[in-house]
Amino acid sequence: MSAMIDSGNVRRRTKIVATLGPSTDDGAVLREVIRAGTNVLRLNFSHGTDEQHVARIHAARRIARELDRDVALLGDLQGPKIRIQRFANGPVHLRDDATFVIDTGHDPDGGNEEIVGTTYTELPHDLDVGDTLMINDGRIQLEVTAIEGSRVVSRVIVGGELSDNKGINRQGGGLSATALTEKDKRDIITAAGQDLDYVAISFPRGAEDVQDARRLLRTAGGDGLIVAKIERAEAIENIDSILQVSDAVMVARGDLGVEIGDAELPGVQKDLISRARAAHRIVITATQMMESMIESPIPTRAEVLDVANAVIDGTDAVMLSQETAMGRHPVKVIEAVARVCMGAERRRETRISSHRIDAKFERSDEAIAMSTMYCANHLDVAAIFALTESGSTALWMSRIRSGIPIFALTRHEGTRRRATLYRGVYPVEFDVLQAEPGRVGEYVVSQMLKMGVIEKGDRIIFTRGDLSGISGGTNTMKIVVA
Repeated sequence: MSAMIDSGNVRRRTKIVATLGPSTDDGAVLREVIRAGTNVLRLNFSHGTDEQHVARIHAARRIARELDRDVALLGDLQGPKIRIQRFANGPVHLRDDATFVIDTGHDPDGGNEEIVGTTYTELPHDLDVGDTLMINDGRIQLEVTAIEGSRVVSRVIVGGELSDNKGINRQGGGLSATALTEKDKRDIITAAGQDLDYVAISFPRGAEDVQDARRLLRTAGGDGLIVAKIERAEAIENIDSILQVSDAVMVARGDLGVEIGDAELPGVQKDLISRARAAHRIVITATQMMESMIESPIPTRAEVLDVANAVIDGTDAVMLSQETAMGRHPVKVIEAVARVCMGAERRRETRISSHRIDAKFERSDEAIAMSTMYCANHLDVAAIFALTESGSTALWMSRIRSGIPIFALTRHEGTRRRATLYRGVYPVEFDVLQAEPGRVGEYVVSQMLKMGVIEKGDRIIFTRGDLSGISGGTNTMKIVVA
């Protein structure tokens, strides 16, 4: 039975996703990153070799076991990389109003101030005259003036320095590149072989892309949950169908902000978080959350407000990328994010919910979960204990805003790791089959008292099924005093 739950991690409801990389390859650093409060470790398949990824997976699991912590692993697929190619003599400077050509047939290493190649051969077919291309996250902007075979001729709207291999977006979306590349399919096999808990799909346009990824993962023997990264304009248009077939979504604000425009991004983020929670889906908010801490030991006030606003909006997790993968202060950034999350969670609006107050439920276990949260929010309850096989009951509970900790008690390691990403849920190793029939409640209370999670006299709620060890069978809610 896990002993590492009576800690600051229980007081913090919002979860932290940290990306592995060179800065965390030192085992001592990774140990402190986990100890500081990381709940999920991300592997960015855009960088590194299979051997490096596997080594990081093994190190992460070994250290998590040594610390007696449940830590999930998320594999983030690269997706289609639509990029310019390289310049012959280093970075070039594009002048405003100059003509600049992107040519799919140009020498990959022969770019200059007038022309450059691209890795994306379909680019001329996806564009129309008048379209705006955004290069390097929108720092360079080009207006398409002509399409001549393999050549996309443009006028420079916003110029500046441009270097090798920068990304290309079409303002408003519409590039037809498929979400899953051959590399992604190989990485899915790696994710399945390493039993990753989550696999994130980059640049899905609709539900079919997510379903394809799930099918490939299951065929390869993986049972991880699927995260759809929302970073295309088309994904916003198809968000309801994407939510139906995903387990989680990620508000990937980099490419998404380029495609829809930065002015639209705050509203879209809030809407995505709200829609995901309403659909009982997990939601991660990502990109540049603490970017200044790649170099600085403290965040900017703008970053503090950004993280806090995502927490107040209801995100399950905030994600760090280069801050932990390549930054100078990976441990300090985790500590800073944890501190900001806990500060934001003291706001009353993060604990009060009217979600689904008038809804009808389709399943008895869902109804039990919703009833539990209604009671908990209207009683003086110290904790909720959900005896669970798959984690579904705890996930449904976590969709309701509350300041009451939800403990997911399960004998399954995979369920515990996945539950680390659910807001306000804390997984505990617990084998319900060890309890005497008819005395499950007493057993739960006695074990939680021993672990120091509750105290004598505390009122608690626990949920379970009549048939212990059966997934989907939760049909009982009980209120007891320890």
